[in-house]
Amino acid sequence: MKSDPGLYDYLPYTQRPKIEWPNGAHIAFWVAPNVEYYELDGPSNPARQPWPKPRPDLVPYSERDFGNRVGHFRMMEAMDRCGVRGSVSLSVALCDHHPELIEECKKRDWEFFSHGIYNTRYSYNMNEAQERAILQDAIDTVQKHTGQRIAGYLAPALTHTERTMDLMAEYDFLYTCDLFHDDQPFPVNVKKGRLISVPYSLEMNDIIAYNQHFVTPRVYRDWLKLNFDRLFEEGKKSGTVMCIPLHAYAVGQAHRIAAFEEALKYITGHDKVWLATGREIAQYYYDNYYDETVAAIADHKKKYPPRVETGGGS
Repeated sequence: MKSDPGLYDYLPYTQRPKIEWPNGAHIAFWVAPNVEYYELDGPSNPARQPWPKPRPDLVPYSERDFGNRVGHFRMMEAMDRCGVRGSVSLSVALCDHHPELIEECKKRDWEFFSHGIYNTRYSYNMNEAQERAILQDAIDTVQKHTGQRIAGYLAPALTHTERTMDLMAEYDFLYTCDLFHDDQPFPVNVKKGRLISVPYSLEMNDIIAYNQHFVTPRVYRDWLKLNFDRLFEEGKKSGTVMCIPLHAYAVGQAHRIAAFEEALKYITGHDKVWLATGREIAQYYYDNYYDETVAAIADHKKKYPPRVETGGGS
């Protein structure tokens, strides 16, 4: 068994080309609302079931539907008040189910990237033709409903196959959000073309905070502020990225939204913060640092040759 999937190379944080964001910003800050659609009784996947109880399970279905009915509007208004645009991690079927939400995002000039078709349809066990169909459907559907050619991809429910990254590069995606290994953009190893990862934090994800760590809204607010403070300070040496992934059925609850807005006000109240989208961060990195970083990786490999797998064992 391989000890390393080989999706990206090792280059220490302190030995990379210095990143300078636009206008001398220390940090590129982006917010990624997951605008999702969950099926009540979607097709089964042998590797994972969408709901823990026997289907149809109305409780989690209706809880998630709260986001599309109420939470997104609360979240959008809080972001509007802080001057923050969203990069939408989109279940593309929502374009047909709730086009009203798509229109609200378009009015705000938000970016759209793909989070699969439904968040209840997983990539596990998909063959290549099925995975290609999902990527093409995302491109075509978002283009039809928004006029945008999507640039980013977050696999549905964070599920992938061994070929996902290669296919993304083949279909001219700019960036993936499915690697959680860094605080800066970084090249991804693909068979053809180019792809980078743009930091998308599980640690700052509202679902992880609320549903796994069981924190209060005030604690989540403080986490966001502390995370920002450290990345902002380190970004004085070389630009960093902070992402807040959101789910409106979580952060958009009435008792949580104020704490989230307090964190946004704190972050946007600083100078030297680039309020960006995922696409803007990725494109700026390609234009200014991709080639230089690839060269630095090659030099590092000459100095520290990677370990060669000898096979055997498991």
